Amino acid sequence: MNKIDVKIFGFAVGSTVALLYLGCVVVLMVAGHETAVRFGNSLLHGLDISGIIRTDIPLLEALFGLIETFVIAWLSGASIAAIYNAATGGRA
Repeated sequence: MNKIDVKIFGFAVGSTVALLYLGCVVVLMVAGHETAVRFGNSLLHGLDISGIIRTDIPLLEALFGLIETFVIAWLSGASIAAIYNAATGGRA
């Protein structure tokens, strides 16, 4: 591999993070508040998120969050690929 395709790598990162976002939405919808708090606390090494977690997120808000998450992750992935290509001069 000599060069990372910036757009494809950005899309791959964006899609992966969007799937993680959807997984989080499903957990919040299915698990309920207390289970979601326990799950979130365990992921964040015991940080108590009970005061800030919401399980009643409207569908439109979740859709906007999904789109925003994809865009931010795409930009991050594209940046990683571009910086890698610049740093290696296009060679691995």
